[in-house]
Amino acid sequence: MGFLDGILGRRAPVGPDLDALFALPSAAITLQASLDFVPTGRGSVAFRAPEGRAFADVEADVRALLDADGGPPVELASDGFGFTWLVVRTEPADLPAAVTDVHAVNTALVGAGFGPQLLCSLASFRGPGDRVLAMVYLFKRGTFYPFAPQDGVDEEARRDSILELQVRDLLVREMPLEADTSRWFPVWSAPGL
Repeated sequence: MGFLDGILGRRAPVGPDLDALFALPSAAITLQASLDFVPTGRGSVAFRAPEGRAFADVEADVRALLDADGGPPVELASDGFGFTWLVVRTEPADLPAAVTDVHAVNTALVGAGFGPQLLCSLASFRGPGDRVLAMVYLFKRGTFYPFAPQDGVDEEARRDSILELQVRDLLVREMPLEADTSRWFPVWSAPGL
């Protein structure tokens, strides 16, 4: 921030707190006890993959690091919006391990200077009647929000806004939640969901 920015009232953007991801395991206990949603052991990180050797090297290093633990291999997928998703899975479902892997991906990309390309990270949950819920971490805001597709995970479905608001109210004291609901964008068909 420069002198002129201070005079004009501009603020530096809030940086992400990647350690906030570690609030997910305790939030999962609350979700299971209150709403009967259990973690699936899947997590994913969305980013805009830039062209070039430097990014390809970082991506290869991250995949090698995460694949080294002998668990299921890390998957790379793309969505219809041009974002690349790195998906981690744990068998059996182990949310703390998945969160650690998602944190490692985010940290590696930020450390290599690719933080501006990060969009979000998510951890998925299943509830009664095979309902889907994701806790989405907005990288640029440093906050979470719930995403609950009502009739499936594709664009033809609707969101379960009531469940999303219930989850928000339930977890408001456990993790930094995004107060501006207009920023709760849907992550239809997100790999890892």
